[in-house]
Amino acid sequence: MKNIVKTIRSETINYSDKLAIIDGKYKITYDELLIAVDRTSVELEKYSVKTFKRVALLCKDSIDYVILSLAVLKISAIIVPVPFASSKEEIDRVLKEMKIDFLIFEKGLYASNKAKHLKISSGRGVKFLILSRVSAFNSPRGFYSMNPAFIRFSSGTTGISKGVVISHEAIIQRTEAANKGLHVVSDDTILWVLSMSFHFVVTILLFLRRGATIILAGHDFPEGLLGALREHRPSFIYASPLHYHLLSSLGAIPREALAKVRIAVSTAVKLPLEIARMFRIKFGIELSEAYGIIEVGLPFINSSQAIRKRGSVGKILPDYRIKIINKDNKGAGEICLKGPGFFSAYFSPWKNANGILVDGRFNTGDIGRLDKDGFLFLISRAGSIINYCGMKIFPYEVELIINHHPAIKESLVFGIPHPRYGQLPNAKIVLKNVKTKIDINEVRQFCYQRLAPYKVPKEFHCVSILDKTPSGKLKR
Repeated sequence: MKNIVKTIRSETINYSDKLAIIDGKYKITYDELLIAVDRTSVELEKYSVKTFKRVALLCKDSIDYVILSLAVLKISAIIVPVPFASSKEEIDRVLKEMKIDFLIFEKGLYASNKAKHLKISSGRGVKFLILSRVSAFNSPRGFYSMNPAFIRFSSGTTGISKGVVISHEAIIQRTEAANKGLHVVSDDTILWVLSMSFHFVVTILLFLRRGATIILAGHDFPEGLLGALREHRPSFIYASPLHYHLLSSLGAIPREALAKVRIAVSTAVKLPLEIARMFRIKFGIELSEAYGIIEVGLPFINSSQAIRKRGSVGKILPDYRIKIINKDNKGAGEICLKGPGFFSAYFSPWKNANGILVDGRFNTGDIGRLDKDGFLFLISRAGSIINYCGMKIFPYEVELIINHHPAIKESLVFGIPHPRYGQLPNAKIVLKNVKTKIDINEVRQFCYQRLAPYKVPKEFHCVSILDKTPSGKLKR
């Protein structure tokens, strides 16, 4: 069986003295990184972390996050990323539904008197703990032969929780496929500002495979971003439209600060045309909008640099194939994809990918159209997922919390388009007693205590009734 850490080690053998990661004042070379990974994996094994154990990782974006991830993967255990802003209720839900064997967490992000100290060899001095859990897990047929590396916890559009199972082989395949559009090389200095909990497999692991230098600039936003640009002059930026709007708007960032940038990838949410226009005017760089799907990888990157193709996610990358089905009279329909590095299964409830794919194709549920040159334009994304600053919000999860409020009968969470943030979560609520007066701020605080802050609706609207389908489901 393949292992992504072994792959990184073999492909970076000639870059041992080269900087792998810059994290503020902390720096680590490839040689130092892999030594730290080896030492940390030994520590993990002392706590009986071993092959195919499911390890939830709760950690801020940092050198430590990368070391811990690689250490878990090295011993062929399985990572389940947990966003560090998650509430305790959200964390506990992941632990339960993903049948977690171990939780590794940065001190202060979770509370447990049963957790033990875990030594991390990064030099940053941040304290980590490890919590061993008893998890009853009856492995489905073929689970271990899949060689799973990640289970990305998410929720389906039906409201049923799903963990997307991704193998070591899939990681290797999808990073290779993505690089046919990104063309990352060892000379690249990559500015990174996104959340590793949501963006890691195709990007961070690809950058490490190619021996590039990664600058972590997400701390103390926006100061960290501005400081990294001044000091390091990157050749590659991987960010969201919000970050590009900031760069375009701030006079503190001169045009020459991005003089070495060869590609600036915009991902996470739809790129507004106005932000692309502003960025081009100021820096002379056409943003490259990308389209990623957790089950598939990164099959589209618009690297054409053509203003007339602005608004498109580009042509499909060489290793993938696309088919648009159920088209309307304008040629828009459901996007179906075929290619390497696809997911292996949904974890809960278990469903093998072979039972989901049709003729090897995955139906993304997204709606799009191809122009005469083969460029894909997205019309809408699947289901009702809200994309806020690159972070996915699943309405069903938020509604579950809101509906637990003693005065609320039911709710509907939805996204409102925003030019910089992508979408803002909002909620409609129906009260159990229409004559009751409710304090919206109290409802908001109720949610803040149980949800990550970014998931809490920005506005709550009291309504008398929610529209539903004939089968009783909410109309979204």
